[in-house]
Amino acid sequence: MQVVEKIISNFTNNQSLYIGENVTMSQHMIQAAMLAEKAKCKKEVICSCLLHDYGHFIIENPDELVESNLDGEHENIGYEYLKSFFKEEIVEPIKYHVLAKRYLARDKKYFNKLSEASKISLNLQGGVLNDDECKEFERKKYFKSSILVRKFDEAAKKTDIEMKSIHQYKKLLTSSLI
Repeated sequence: MQVVEKIISNFTNNQSLYIGENVTMSQHMIQAAMLAEKAKCKKEVICSCLLHDYGHFIIENPDELVESNLDGEHENIGYEYLKSFFKEEIVEPIKYHVLAKRYLARDKKYFNKLSEASKISLNLQGGVLNDDECKEFERKKYFKSSILVRKFDEAAKKTDIEMKSIHQYKKLLTSSLI
């Protein structure tokens, strides 16, 4: 339960803009969860969306990494931290949401919809997957959930919407603990 309070505190205290976007990291993740709710996804996918970029809260100075053309591997950092507290069906899509972007970016239509910041990070994260990497990713247990999280992730960068509060997700977070 202490981890839920820590997560809520991190969301509440984070006022930094999401790297290269016009929303904060907290707003971005809450928007992703709101989109998953609107699409009537399972609570595990909603929770994955809510926490998908949590690794950025753990990385010191994520903006400096981008400026230095480095990938902070926030998905792995978030996964490694969260897996001690949350169920597998929540943390696995977090671990693979960057791989899902690399997978989806093979489609020109998807690639063209990416924000400039997402295109930059795509290159830092290894670029578009090749055919063998795609086949390997498609075999992963949480492939479909990872793709969903990624699609909500990309759409969750709006500045003109009414936002929920992280406090409204306390029950979801608590019920998703191991």
